[in-house]
Amino acid sequence: MIQHRSRPARGRRSWLMLIVAVVSGGVLVSPYLGLDSGDSRLDVSGGAHYYLLVAHIFTALVALVLGPLQFVPAIRARRRVHRAIGRCYLLAGVLPSALAAVPVAMLSDRLITQIGLTIPAVLWLITGWLAIRAARRRDFLRHRNWMMRNYALTFLAVTSRILVPLLLLARVPFSDTAEVGSIGADAPSMIPIGQALGWIVNLVVAELLIRRPGPWRAQVATLGASAARSSM
Repeated sequence: MIQHRSRPARGRRSWLMLIVAVVSGGVLVSPYLGLDSGDSRLDVSGGAHYYLLVAHIFTALVALVLGPLQFVPAIRARRRVHRAIGRCYLLAGVLPSALAAVPVAMLSDRLITQIGLTIPAVLWLITGWLAIRAARRRDFLRHRNWMMRNYALTFLAVTSRILVPLLLLARVPFSDTAEVGSIGADAPSMIPIGQALGWIVNLVVAELLIRRPGPWRAQVATLGASAARSSM
């Protein structure tokens, strides 16, 4: 009974995450639809820097939207569909977005932006490669765990924007009346801080979920064993 209840619950959580990803992704990319560097939420040093940022953001949107589909039980049961979505997620989303993030960070003149983008970009590539390696070895439990960590890094795009208003609100008790009126103007300067903190928060949450006991571990192990037998 527990296993039958947990599968629909996981499916609902995955679909809810997809809705959040689509809505948040639309908000995140909207300033860049007109390809006007003046609308950029991050400071850019020139045209090349801006277009690298645009490439990073739009490919990150691909990963952000496709990621939740990887955790829907009904889709995971369809192995070909699951593999196709996973390849698009990694090759059209994670890989180009991570590669674009590094020069975007390095061209920034803010150290916190360089750290906040470069470290998660590198971890994004590493966790994606480890997830692929685990899948090739038919270690599906480890593959799932690495994909959860990988999507936690993808979800940084959402978490960092949630942290920014929280950080701004945290400053209110320590600000005088004049400063409170202009606190919204400080939001762009807080985005790099949100990025630097967001990937840490996400990885901690992912690790807690991975280490939480549950029937899904046995189900993934059973799937791996059946897949291994079918390949023999």
